[in-house]
Amino acid sequence: MKTASLLTFILASATFCTAQQAKVNIQQDQKINSLLAHYKSVNETSSHYRIQVGFGTDQQAQALKTNIDKDYPTLPATIDFEYPSYRVRLGKFKTKLEGERTLMDVRKKYPEAMLLKPKKTTK
Repeated sequence: MKTASLLTFILASATFCTAQQAKVNIQQDQKINSLLAHYKSVNETSSHYRIQVGFGTDQQAQALKTNIDKDYPTLPATIDFEYPSYRVRLGKFKTKLEGERTLMDVRKKYPEAMLLKPKKTTK
């Protein structure tokens, strides 16, 4: 009797568990997409202070970026190609003061680091 009740309960539970499927339809104003596109374009074209940590060949830049990502996980690090070398840059600071504060910390581990305001490069 107990096994029959338990079996009935399990089958009933399985039926209800599979009946929990639904489709979500999100409706948003089309202006949101245009605002996001505008926001992205402004951030891409605006110039920010960056910290250049080092430069070299592609392999050297990749190795340096890996180390930087471990040391500074909260700051975005990128590799930019400027003929004839790859440059590893860290952070995106709106003011020079913000950049200089972070530069002081970065120079403890990477003494060749420098603060600069680079031109927009291709991605």
